[in-house]
Amino acid sequence: MAPHHTPRRARIAFSESAAKQLEDLTTERELHALDRALVAISVDPEIGEPIPANGTRPELRQYADEIEDVRVLYFVTALRTVVVVAYIET
Repeated sequence: MAPHHTPRRARIAFSESAAKQLEDLTTERELHALDRALVAISVDPEIGEPIPANGTRPELRQYADEIEDVRVLYFVTALRTVVVVAYIET
């Protein structure tokens, strides 16, 4: 019997502004909240809600977790292998 493989996770990349926001995170709580959100997004890039736009691509999505108090704006590449984080809010 062939081994069962779990779905591949998308790779996470950061825009320049999101990377700067990441550098500004200082508390363990903020880092933990962001880490959990990024794992959820990498496992299922469609987990976030689409942000209404005027038809431009790529489509921005928003993932918010009220329990962890984190919000991430991101877009997914065409092949669904990379998630680019555009904005982080903790």
